[in-house]
Amino acid sequence: MAKQEISNKELLETINDSFTDLEGKMGKQFMEIKATMVTKDYLDEKLADLRGDLVVLMRKEDRKLKTLIEILKERKVISRKDEEKILAMEPFPQLYL
Repeated sequence: MAKQEISNKELLETINDSFTDLEGKMGKQFMEIKATMVTKDYLDEKLADLRGDLVVLMRKEDRKLKTLIEILKERKVISRKDEEKILAMEPFPQLYL
C-alpha cells in the first residue's frame, strides 16, 4: 500500500469544502429553528386571547351562581344577608347599598 502525498492546495480545498458543507447544514438548521421560534408579540397576543376566553367562561359561571342564589332565596333557603355575603365574593363582587 503506497502512501499518497497531497499538496497543500488539495488539503486546503478539502478542508474548505468540508467547512462549506458544514456551514450549509448549520445554516439550514438555524433557519428551521428560527422559523419555529415564538415571538414576544405572538405570545402576548395568545395570552390576551386566553385571558379573554377565561373571563367569558367565568362570567357564564357567575350568571349560573346568581341564578342559583335567586332560586335559593325565593325558596327561603338562604337569607338576604347570606345572598349579599355570597355575591360580594370575588371574582365579580356585587355590593348592595
